[in-house]
Amino acid sequence: MKTMKIALVMLFCALWSGTIWADEKDHKDHHDEDFASVPQTGQVISYDANIPNRNDGALQKGVRIPTPRFRDKGDGTIKDRLTGLIWLKNANCPGAARQWQQALTDVASLNTTGKMNNINCGDTSGKRGSHRTDWRLPNVRELHSLVDFAFNHPAISNAAGTGQSSGNDPFLNFQGPYWSSTSVDISTYAWLFYVNYGIMDGEPKSNSNFVLAVRGGSDDD
Repeated sequence: MKTMKIALVMLFCALWSGTIWADEKDHKDHHDEDFASVPQTGQVISYDANIPNRNDGALQKGVRIPTPRFRDKGDGTIKDRLTGLIWLKNANCPGAARQWQQALTDVASLNTTGKMNNINCGDTSGKRGSHRTDWRLPNVRELHSLVDFAFNHPAISNAAGTGQSSGNDPFLNFQGPYWSSTSVDISTYAWLFYVNYGIMDGEPKSNSNFVLAVRGGSDDD
């Protein structure tokens, strides 16, 4: 009987350790699959004097930027084919620069009325031509994902992805700098997206800057 108990204990320990090992392996594999992909910067010209060139313009590492980059959906929205994010085409719907809290309130108004600052934003992407109700002020990473480092003034591409943004391609009324919804590590500052150079910087929330709305993409977008 004692021998049987010892055998059962040893079997349990073996099974338990095997389960733990499998769980750890699965956990590791799971996290390996969860790594975020890093896209190319968009830079295609090499400025490296060495041979062979080893700078970004020569190596062009990262997930390939799709062509066309943006798809105008014809309903007041634009889909970024790199990230899947849906952007409001009107990049200055409030018609004026806004303080940070006003920017958040403007996007809340867009969700309830289809307007910012009492101006219709042109979103007809909802059911039967209505406006969507899940818009948000983009976070700092979402805003920065628009950057194409092949360009500056502004540092984003046209919809086709073959040249620099100009006029109303891809956005209408493109202004900048734009508020993000991400606060700096002090409550009175938030991160700001400077369109011309594609950089981010912190600025007092009491300052006035521009508002651009985003929503997450889905299969039916």
